[in-house]
Amino acid sequence: MAQKDVKKSAEDAESFDARLARLEGIVAELERGDLGLEASLQCYQQGVELLRQCHGVLQSYKQQVQELAAGAEDALKPYAGDPDAR
Repeated sequence: MAQKDVKKSAEDAESFDARLARLEGIVAELERGDLGLEASLQCYQQGVELLRQCHGVLQSYKQQVQELAAGAEDALKPYAGDPDAR
């Protein structure tokens, strides 16, 4: 169980931009086509995992933006008796 927590901490510490850069590097390496079958498969698996991680981070950011936007809308509502409210 402790290894799982360490792995998760390491994944969380890596930024979205760093993951995306690694994914782009893997894609470029695969597109060159100079890897053997086993190496290509390993790169592909790493790419899929990075893609899943990036998607999860984006979903988290999307939720944060939605929550912030909802909070901002509530803050902009006029209070009862506001003479400037229309």
